[in-house]
Parts: sequence; C-alpha cells; structure tokens
Amino acid sequence: MPTKVLMVCLGNICRSPLAHGILQTKVDPTKAQVDSAGTGSWHIGQPPDKRSIAIAKANGLDISQQRGRQFVAEDFERFDKIYVMDLSNLENVLKLVQKPEHKGKVRLILEVLFPGENVDVPDPYYGGTEGFKQVYHMLDQACQKIAAQL
Repeated sequence: MPTKVLMVCLGNICRSPLAHGILQTKVDPTKAQVDSAGTGSWHIGQPPDKRSIAIAKANGLDISQQRGRQFVAEDFERFDKIYVMDLSNLENVLKLVQKPEHKGKVRLILEVLFPGENVDVPDPYYGGTEGFKQVYHMLDQACQKIAAQL
C-alpha cells in the first residue's frame, strides 16, 4: 500500500501545490501518493496561483490541473504524513487533531533540511516572481529528501 503524503499551506494555491507537484515527480506512484490542501477556505476549487503554475512549468512540471481544497480533520485518517509550510499552518492543522497519534503525522516540511530550527517556507503570495523561485528551490530540496525517505 502506498504512503499517502499531504502538503498543506494557507490557501492551497502557492506553496502546497508546488510541493505536491514536485514530490509527485520524485516518487514512484505505486509507493507514494501525494495531495495538497490549505488551512483556509478562500480558494476551494480554484487552480494554483498563476505564478506557481509558471515556476513549476519553468522547471518541467504541470500543476495546472490541481484544485484548491481545505484541510479537514478526516485528512488525519487518509494520510500517513502531513507536511505543513509554516508555523501558522502547523498550529491550524494541530487544532484539528482528534487522536494523539494524529499529531505525530504532522511536521514542518523544512524540518527535513533544518531539524529543530522551525524554518518556515515563506509565503510568496504578496511578492514577485523571485519569491516563487526561492520557494520552488526550497521545496525541491525538501522534496528530494522526503522522496529518499519514502
């Protein structure tokens, strides 16, 4: 049975769709399935931000078919590993924990690169394309390590 991995950010249009797309290309689909969600409900059903789509495309990935959805408590049952982009996302996801074992499924995505340092993936939404390039690079490195661990 494949490991099910969920990437989570605030709106599910910038960071988590990128992490979803990047990790998906680094793993064998028979060994891992990847999805993404947001802690907020503003972008349910919408495609990723055009800048996320563009930086993904520039790196050979097509994330344009993804659609935003909101993280729900049932995701703790559906997914084996839940990677959040920042401390705010971590707090919001942990508020929905209903069983002690659920807490152990959740971690900051950059913990794989910077253990114990609580490093956030910055939200590029209000910035320019450089922010999206930086976020892509960070997530690519983290996803490489996650893929190796799966």
